[in-house]
Amino acid sequence: MKQVLLGSWAAVVVVMLASLASAEEPQSQQSNQQISFHRDIRPILVEHCQGCHQPAKPMGGLVLTTYQGLLKGGESEEPAIVPGKPEDSPLYTYVVAEDGEEPLMPKDAPPLTQAEVEKIRQWILQGAKDDTPESMKVVYDMDHPPRYELAPVLTSVDFSPDGKLLAVSGYHEVLIHKADGSGIVARLVGLSERIESAVFSPDGKRLAVTGGSPGRFGEVQIWDVEKRKLLLSVQVGFDTIYGASWSHNGKWVAFGCPDNNVRVIDATTGKQVLQQGAHNDWVLDTVFSSDDSHLVSVSRDMTAKLTEVATGRFVDNITSITPGVLKGGLIAVDLRPGIKNPKDDQIVVGGSDGVPQIFRIHRIKARRIGDNFNLIRAFEKMPGRIYGVAFSPDGTRIVAGSSYDRPPKVRLGMGRIYNVEDGRIICQLQQESAIYDVAFHPNGKQVATVGFDGKVRLFDAQSGKLLKEFWAVPLEKVAQKP
Repeated sequence: MKQVLLGSWAAVVVVMLASLASAEEPQSQQSNQQISFHRDIRPILVEHCQGCHQPAKPMGGLVLTTYQGLLKGGESEEPAIVPGKPEDSPLYTYVVAEDGEEPLMPKDAPPLTQAEVEKIRQWILQGAKDDTPESMKVVYDMDHPPRYELAPVLTSVDFSPDGKLLAVSGYHEVLIHKADGSGIVARLVGLSERIESAVFSPDGKRLAVTGGSPGRFGEVQIWDVEKRKLLLSVQVGFDTIYGASWSHNGKWVAFGCPDNNVRVIDATTGKQVLQQGAHNDWVLDTVFSSDDSHLVSVSRDMTAKLTEVATGRFVDNITSITPGVLKGGLIAVDLRPGIKNPKDDQIVVGGSDGVPQIFRIHRIKARRIGDNFNLIRAFEKMPGRIYGVAFSPDGTRIVAGSSYDRPPKVRLGMGRIYNVEDGRIICQLQQESAIYDVAFHPNGKQVATVGFDGKVRLFDAQSGKLLKEFWAVPLEKVAQKP
């Protein structure tokens, strides 16, 4: 018995000695590991640096979105990296904390972790090699906008408050059209390859854009519309983000994330002012209450949730949580204008079950298991999934756009305008292509739709007559041949 115990203790001692030996080796092993620019360094730059150092916003003349930008340096014409010499490379020296002081960069943001700093040092020490794949070396900026041989799928459309402009999503950009479809006014090209939403601020002077690069990063952009200038770029998470909305006072921008969180940032500084994680699936759209005291978010988890902005406190599920009441996730939401008392605020939602529904956002009756008390009206079901909903400016009508498939895998769409008070269908917006977003003109007389085929369509909001259709992006001539 003693021999068995002694043998066991001997094994334990051997394991402990092996652990101690391995604990002394990590630094030397790490120094021998080859650091990759594409795999190891680029994600650090995306998360901490590219918000202020990108083609659309090159602070200090420095662009850190490409390896070539690191070599070129900024206004001082000093390269950001000197291969083999970390101590002579600003990319390293600016992020190192010396003598107990905060590092120079990132400015007004948390410093890099020790592991991130060490990766940068090792990469430079190993020669700062560029292993960027050829497919990722194409750079788009305001001077080199995307070129299109095929029309992209369109996910977002919004009229400016004065009714003169129309913002439409593209690839790596938002295109600003004249509202009558007579021409492109500006192309706002940024980092995000996928644009999920683009909405004008209440005064029309700024544009909030959400999107990102799938599986790599999410981004919120704030643009000065008149100057065509990127004011703010905030990196969020590691996947595209959705459903931007402005607070009515123009101070905040809310958006949904695939990490099941809804967030709000200060539209001037980019500082996060709210994060709520009560959802159980991706958050796809948001809208503020009429007095900006609350935020509504809708998700693939089949709920619309109410959050108090000042405290970040989750208040309530607006929709019923009873299984079977909703047949699928919610995709789009809009606030009904014209409600005088914020306590009476209403929203319209649309999603996978194809049924537009109007809810009051504040509960005035105690919740009971199985109730759906906040529901005011459910409209006639549309084919497929609803991807876009919007109230008319006077709050008397809603428009909804849907997408559905028919054999052999044809992507079709339908738009409908409903009367809010009696639920009747005012008109249908006839088009073959799937609809992914809708918007009322501020005068209430027209509706814009965008979707799968890359065209913008303008409809008469009373008769449903198609007034005009046009490509959202400038197409190469070869792509327009039959």
